[in-house]
Amino acid sequence: MRRAGTERWRWHEAQSGGRSRDPSGDDVKALLVAGARPNFIKVAPILRALAEEGHEGILVHTGQHYDYEMSGAFFEDLEIPEPDHYLGVGSGTHAKQTGRCMEAFEPVLREVKPDWVVVVGDVNSTLACALVTAKLRDELGCRLAHVEAGLRSRDWSMPEEVNRVLTDRLADLCLTPSPDADENLKAEGIEEERIAFVGNVMIDTLYRQLPKAEKCTLRQELGLEAGEYAVATLHRPSNVDDKGRLAEIIEGFRLVSEEMPLVLPLHPRTAERLKFFGLRGRLNGIECLKPIGYTEMLSLVKDSAVVLTDSGGLQEETTVLGVPCVTLRETTERPITVEQGTNRLVGWPVTAAAVVASTKRVAEGCAPRDTRYSLLGWDGEAAGRAVSCTLSAG
Repeated sequence: MRRAGTERWRWHEAQSGGRSRDPSGDDVKALLVAGARPNFIKVAPILRALAEEGHEGILVHTGQHYDYEMSGAFFEDLEIPEPDHYLGVGSGTHAKQTGRCMEAFEPVLREVKPDWVVVVGDVNSTLACALVTAKLRDELGCRLAHVEAGLRSRDWSMPEEVNRVLTDRLADLCLTPSPDADENLKAEGIEEERIAFVGNVMIDTLYRQLPKAEKCTLRQELGLEAGEYAVATLHRPSNVDDKGRLAEIIEGFRLVSEEMPLVLPLHPRTAERLKFFGLRGRLNGIECLKPIGYTEMLSLVKDSAVVLTDSGGLQEETTVLGVPCVTLRETTERPITVEQGTNRLVGWPVTAAAVVASTKRVAEGCAPRDTRYSLLGWDGEAAGRAVSCTLSAG
């Protein structure tokens, strides 16, 4: 593992001198925004790092994911405190969800008057709260930090790509998870002083939860042998809202399940679409579960033979764990996972045969299972660096 003092960590030594208190001696007030499950994984370590430094972290839950299985269970699992503000945005079209979030967030921002607004990831809540902050920052004296900045798929049909690019343009500070993200931002004309490489905060949560996952018995309860089953997830609208594509992917899952058991925790949107399109009967042979918590999911993933997913976070988690992954998308904003050899993009346009073929190839070509990739900044300490860097920029 490369540590501070190497060439890539010089920004940290120059800007923060390690995890130090705000040089002014004043407590800093940070307003953190989370709206969906991937956001909760990222804000948990940042809230802890703020508390360790003696600063105030105020959590806003926009309610983009709002039911217990998609939200409440994650808060309990990751030991996240109750949100200080809940906006209740709910579901809807991109325009409605973004608009409702902006409208609900503005009075909270005016009331709290934080030093920093910290947005994470690339969901609609991320962009909505970034827009509100950018319009009010001069009036309120606050600034905007984007955690997980600089990731790019270069696929503008992905709503998340729009959210990512626009949020980075608005941010006073772009906190990046990997060196390629820095280069993406520089190529887009973002000034170097606005860019800080801190590493991957999602992996902070993975390492913290791994001991709990080791004790979890879900795999045994399902009768699964370590290294002899597949885990799948599917939720992206581009996959589940298209009947033909959804049918091909589910058929691919079924064919994989003929070779090894396949576990599929069903996202509510996916479950609804399967019912709407009359495809529930295609799930025969697949072990379908209700949405499960982070630790339970981690316990299944770490012992699996292969993961099939359209999730961004799982591409990163499987890379750290050395588990083969098939990404059910045409592009990825996390090419570093493909470069590491753990991740493979499915053939496109996706077919059942492509799902099976990609699964076999990545499983055969992946590194040994006991190999953990030590990517720079994916070391469980990224949140502390993010907080130190933000304070030093203040």
